[in-house]
Amino acid sequence: MIVAGARVERAPAKINLTLRVIARRPDGYHDIESLVAFAGVADRLSFTPDRMLALAVGGPMAARCGELADNLVLKAAHALSERVAGLKVGRFLLSKRLPVAAGLGGGSSDAAAALRLLARANHLSLEDPRLIEAAQATGADVPVCLDPQTRVMRGIGDVLSDRIKLAPLPAILVNPGVMVATGEVFRALEVNRPVAKVAGLPISGGPQDTWVGWGSGLAALVAGLASLGNDLEKPAIRLRPVIADVLQALATLPGCQLARMSGSGATCFGLFATAREASFSGRRLRAQHPTWWIRTTTLAG
Repeated sequence: MIVAGARVERAPAKINLTLRVIARRPDGYHDIESLVAFAGVADRLSFTPDRMLALAVGGPMAARCGELADNLVLKAAHALSERVAGLKVGRFLLSKRLPVAAGLGGGSSDAAAALRLLARANHLSLEDPRLIEAAQATGADVPVCLDPQTRVMRGIGDVLSDRIKLAPLPAILVNPGVMVATGEVFRALEVNRPVAKVAGLPISGGPQDTWVGWGSGLAALVAGLASLGNDLEKPAIRLRPVIADVLQALATLPGCQLARMSGSGATCFGLFATAREASFSGRRLRAQHPTWWIRTTTLAG
């Protein structure tokens, strides 16, 4: 239960509309290029100022969150405390609603929400270098979740474009109830290419530039997305074949424009032209697969 008077932040699901793996780095990480959007479905994180830092986890997905000491919310708070002398901390309560190890960046989004709450409590700007450093130290996906807007992320997630304005995209998110470890999927990919500059997703060069191309309409967006894909989809399917079943189920729904896996899986998304089509198809899919986690939502630009 959220404590009365507590500050609350949403931690929205991160959706990788595309994901290209450029090369394996000498440090073992991979350089990627991904167009990222955020969904209307989210975890919720509340914060009550206190002298001690603490975290409690509830919600329908709490049992899969693992040990509290390993939670990225606490890792983010510790990372910021190391950089801001006298940081005011407190008690966090996480309502975990998103699937865990699901390709939705849930833990990273939770951590980013914690940093936003701490920033407000300590009168820090989201552009404060110490906040950004804490996000980078917490995890590769945390920086893009700090200000959850549609962007292109490159490098290991530390190179972000300006915000990209897309029309809201009606979507269905589906997770078949299996967990997929990101490292396991990257190992299955076995990328050993040299680091190279690769032309790909368009990025605004500055705040005055207007992002054009895919943003001109759904047809152009779907065509652009279809041309790039998700490089982790095939290795993830080899590890968890049920992902292929999810993609097939989405692709055959009435009105589905594109079906794809997000991140390293196993959550997949289907894009629709209208919210009505997405809602109708979501009800149909839930009737066919009552054990799957299925949410009708909107991906905001």
